[in-house]
Amino acid sequence: MTINANEGRQDMSTALLTDMYEYTMLDAALQDGTADRRCVFEVYTRRLPAGRRYGVVAGTGRLMEAIRAFRPTQDDLRFLADRHIVSQPTLKWLESYRFSGSIRGYREGETFFPNSPILQVEGSFAECTLLETLILSILNYDSAVASAASRMVSAANGRPCMDMGARRANEWAAVSAARSAIVGGFTGTSNLQAAKFYDLPAIGTAAHCFTLLHDCERDAFVSQIQAFGKNTTLLTDTYSIEEAVKTAVEVAGPDLGGVRIDSGDLASLAQRVRNQLDALGARKAKITVTNDLDEYAIASLQNAPVDSYGVGTQLVTGSGAPTCSMVYKLVEREGSDGSMVPVAKRSPNKASVPGRKLAFRSYEYNLASAEHVISGSEGALNTFQAPDDWRDLLVSYMDRGEANPEFLGHDALMRARDHRAQSLAELPIGAMSLMNGEPVIPSLEQML
Repeated sequence: MTINANEGRQDMSTALLTDMYEYTMLDAALQDGTADRRCVFEVYTRRLPAGRRYGVVAGTGRLMEAIRAFRPTQDDLRFLADRHIVSQPTLKWLESYRFSGSIRGYREGETFFPNSPILQVEGSFAECTLLETLILSILNYDSAVASAASRMVSAANGRPCMDMGARRANEWAAVSAARSAIVGGFTGTSNLQAAKFYDLPAIGTAAHCFTLLHDCERDAFVSQIQAFGKNTTLLTDTYSIEEAVKTAVEVAGPDLGGVRIDSGDLASLAQRVRNQLDALGARKAKITVTNDLDEYAIASLQNAPVDSYGVGTQLVTGSGAPTCSMVYKLVEREGSDGSMVPVAKRSPNKASVPGRKLAFRSYEYNLASAEHVISGSEGALNTFQAPDDWRDLLVSYMDRGEANPEFLGHDALMRARDHRAQSLAELPIGAMSLMNGEPVIPSLEQML
């Protein structure tokens, strides 16, 4: 495996990042003649995590790269053959597999609600069904992290939040989480692989072990300042915070860049440290706090003299909601006569809405008032005229298998971060509340 740093992805096939039944369904459909039927699949969530007011879409840029890499290698095909997962004719078909359909969906960084058609995948059944698990694994995790990050950024009220969660997740999940945190409004990451992949600001100086390595705390601080300059951030809670701050200013002088506090009552300690730094003449020194922060802990520090936050475990685990429970459902398929037929599940508590969808957001006094999900036949949707003050939420990600470059790469990631801020600013102020509640705007469904 090699790494393509420019595109921010592993240069490897993603064709086995899926469940076995995707391939067995393909095999059966190829044998019975339904594999080429045109289909429309949609991704949505039936509900937000308990108490959440909105979600944030993330991972679509990463997904486009993963779909482009979904081409079984000869080694993949040998595995499928050796395990007798598919028949020989299907193996032959897979040799030239390449997704050639179209994908539309919500912009990366867009807020979403229950039943929002976050992604629409159109093509033959054969090529679309193989992508289900890949699509859901990326969108569910990335959107969960971005949604948690967005709540943390709102709670921080303008103070920077930085990702420090790599050691609390799978090594590659940590890279994805760092990217999703940026969509959610974070400003940097401690993960160097993510920084390299996505051209992100990297942050980090020293851990407690660096202080413990030296004969005394002063020696550690002197070493760090000699290596990185006075503008570095010194970790102050290995022993006594008060003594550490005093030593830090003695060593660095009034130009000390900052200190980090990683334990204790962060609000009280930040206040004492700020007063101590000011009294010692280090008025420009910044205070960073870490230590199992989540949106609630960050909100409790709003009145404390904290300059930035480093967030780990709660970020990479979605702050208690590590998935968005998104599903991938067939909503329309070609019938035996060639016409498109809306289809839906009728299972209790899992029923789906038939037909492809349009999605809009309406506004009142410059604030979003509702999400409008319009379903119907392709012809009916093509003639639907939305009111002038509704915002169309769907963009084109792929056309005939070609990814839209507007949504790929570093600049697209930065635009997604900006779009999240814009989309959130359009929602009623209740969206920023950390109290349990219902989605901040209703989702209204209309069938044509």
